[in-house]
Amino acid sequence: MQKTTLIISSSPRKGGNSDLLCDEFAKGALEAGYATDKIYLQGQKIGFCMACYGCKKGGVCVQKDDVAPILEKMASADVIVLATPVYYYSMTGQLKTLIDRTLPRYYMNKISGKYFYFIVTAAEEKHTMERTVDGLRGFIECLPDATLKGIIYGAGVYEKGEITTKPEMEEAYLMGRNS
Repeated sequence: MQKTTLIISSSPRKGGNSDLLCDEFAKGALEAGYATDKIYLQGQKIGFCMACYGCKKGGVCVQKDDVAPILEKMASADVIVLATPVYYYSMTGQLKTLIDRTLPRYYMNKISGKYFYFIVTAAEEKHTMERTVDGLRGFIECLPDATLKGIIYGAGVYEKGEITTKPEMEEAYLMGRNS
């Protein structure tokens, strides 16, 4: 059975630095024989979790937006890549909102046993991204049998496309290929 990789890009800029690293990861995963899908959170209709816990009963969120198909893809993937630029020492609001909305699948134990990779980019140096990575780690620590397989830190990139001259491009490709 072919393994699947789901890449979730939370950059508000298509072709931004974290998004370009996603593409390299996907290229490597495809060459390794993985079925690969990429979701851009920008443009998706994703409401905030209302903490109503309606999902606790039936495993389905009461909100009718674009989250349900994303959660289905997360549930069926073997490998999940979460990618974000760093804004004010944290992940994008789009990614945090999606993470909060995974609660229905958490209750159904449908996103357990996954391999995760993180891609983070920032204008500053690597140490400024640790708070962001801690937030992402916190998410997967809540998931049964989730494993963090790798992190790509795209440091020192601000302008769109700056990452293309950095060694992290090759790193992303190789992580995808070896995922």
